[in-house]
Amino acid sequence: MALPSYRMDQEPVLALHDPSLYLDREVSLMAFQRRVLEEARDPENPLLERVKFLSILFSNLDEFFMVRVAALKQKLASNAPDGVNDLLDRIRAEVKRVNQDAYGTWQQLLLEIQHAGIGLRDYAELTEFERREAQAYFHEVVYPVLTPLAVDPGRPFPHISNLSLNLAVTVRDPRWGSRFARVKIPDSLPQIVAVGSSGKASFDKGGEQAHGTRPMIWLEQLVSANLDALFPGLEIVEVTPFRVTRDAEVAIQELESDDLLESVEEAVWQRRFRAVVRLQVSRSIPSHVLDTLVENLELDRRDVDYVDGPLDLSRLRTLIGLDRPELKDPPLVPHTPAEFHAKGEEDLFALIRRGDVLLHHPYDSFQPIVEFLRRAAIDPDVLAIKMTLYRVGRNSPIVEALVHAIENGKQVAVMVELKARFDEESNIEWAKALEAEGVHVVYGLVGLKVHSKVALVVRREGHRIRRYVHLGTGNYNPTTARLYTDLSLFTADEEIGADVSDLFNYVTGFSAIRKFRKLLVAPISLRSGLESLIRREIANAREGSIDHAGHVILKMNALEDPAMIRLLYEASQAGVRVDLIVRGICCLRPGVPGVSENIHVRSIVGRFLEHSRIFYFRNGGSEEVYLGSADLMGRNLDHRVEVLFPVENQKLIAFLRGDILETYLKDNRNARLMRPDGTYDWDKSGDRAVDSQARCPAPALRLV
Repeated sequence: MALPSYRMDQEPVLALHDPSLYLDREVSLMAFQRRVLEEARDPENPLLERVKFLSILFSNLDEFFMVRVAALKQKLASNAPDGVNDLLDRIRAEVKRVNQDAYGTWQQLLLEIQHAGIGLRDYAELTEFERREAQAYFHEVVYPVLTPLAVDPGRPFPHISNLSLNLAVTVRDPRWGSRFARVKIPDSLPQIVAVGSSGKASFDKGGEQAHGTRPMIWLEQLVSANLDALFPGLEIVEVTPFRVTRDAEVAIQELESDDLLESVEEAVWQRRFRAVVRLQVSRSIPSHVLDTLVENLELDRRDVDYVDGPLDLSRLRTLIGLDRPELKDPPLVPHTPAEFHAKGEEDLFALIRRGDVLLHHPYDSFQPIVEFLRRAAIDPDVLAIKMTLYRVGRNSPIVEALVHAIENGKQVAVMVELKARFDEESNIEWAKALEAEGVHVVYGLVGLKVHSKVALVVRREGHRIRRYVHLGTGNYNPTTARLYTDLSLFTADEEIGADVSDLFNYVTGFSAIRKFRKLLVAPISLRSGLESLIRREIANAREGSIDHAGHVILKMNALEDPAMIRLLYEASQAGVRVDLIVRGICCLRPGVPGVSENIHVRSIVGRFLEHSRIFYFRNGGSEEVYLGSADLMGRNLDHRVEVLFPVENQKLIAFLRGDILETYLKDNRNARLMRPDGTYDWDKSGDRAVDSQARCPAPALRLV
């Protein structure tokens, strides 16, 4: 969408509600996928890290279709306003361009992979001996898992599961001619097969296979080459792979439900049978096979993606497991403050009483959070533990600590958010397991997702009760804590502790609370609190003095809420400098004369997923910083329970402003600068290289 031209001596032509000042969310999200692809193409990244980014891109595109494209198609089916069809066409065109560039990148990476001695190749390139080894693996491991499904008058076209890779097979028999069959490639087996001695195919056991020096082939090629075992006595006429993506945007009918757990379980089941929103096929697919698929999947032909290469390159993540450290980023060893190594139960709580502790993940270990809960579970003076769980992960030490606490007679209450998209089944499992152990489990609030990251420990100390709190920007998941940048605060602040108690009463019981002491909580006070903080910067800027110059720095995953964007435009017009560090979606247009000249947007995409949310306000020199779980999206501000918490110690504020945010703003290795039209350019400014993800200030600075 073209922007109107301005002269700097003119009043702005556009009102702040003008639609041209707001980018489409989906278009912005596709621009983010472009930035991920750039990481796969960046020769400064180690080879297997580039492969990882390509895998991430295709995983992201799967989710994009399951959620965003599916939502648009739902709108279209419900007689949505004009423009949805045009937006879908723009998305299809951009996805086509991204796919072409991504597969071109894959061809280049494949050459480099092979040059590095990793033996990934086509089945046709195997030697006769290697084929015998591969066939041995097929008959021993793969064949028993396969189930060919024929299509004829007695056997209808089978259900094709979401994200499944399949083979469309045409077979011929002299008696009844050509018929169609479907063979699903089992996702329970390695998708890249390493051909080893005796047909062994796992390359995670060491030796040549672990290094990737043995020949490796795609599983679907192995199956295709041995289909005669599935269709004995028949002629294999044609074989072509295809892959289906289904609508995963299922609305949970909470208001009509007597049991939220049952409703979520039902919604997860229904998701398996939702409409197909994308069909991926090989470009060489025969037209009659494509006709069969399109007809039976009830698909719009515009939603067919033609691919020049293996389908589903998200499976390349398998290669990251190769024992080739020289082709990867150097390992990061997270730091753990010495106090969290102490054996005595008293030491950790004494540390938090002395002052707030701020941790910066993944540079600082996630282990202190686990240790905090483990100590609470065994401390005889701890009376209760309460926490929220959104995405936990498997084999969770957090859940283990909570169960241990119940065994030791503590009161334990957990808010498990069942509606965390694509983690519903895992969270249902955790919720049932915790409930079986005697934990008080709350499944969620009607109409709201609980997205806040909060843990509360209530402890008896002499004749008083003290609250110890952990608040974070990331999930209680030790796996993602090694991959995401997040911030954690431990505090014994009495007002924050009282706020957190009120928060848990709000999510576990009946509460009409409308005000918190220090926390900004959505949907109650977060939007209005942020608006007040930004308007204060506007008022300061309008005073015109250097001492009161307005400055806002906001770091988040996404900026989409129109009201917040308009307020930031107002701030820019008033002379407030607005620095936005937005990893993904950004619907605001920076640098529009008369509207947003003072707004600067950068996106940082690199080794770690930028996940922390930091909200900085200069406040006339008395700086304020909030951290938390919320992005500036309507869903976060109005339809989720989110928490922003203040960092009040001046040393920690100085660390967040001077070390973390300033480094992000100077990053010229991972940062892209957003232009008014929504495209991004690399930031190559500065006299020296600055990599915000490689720099980690001394951890001692974060202990007060």
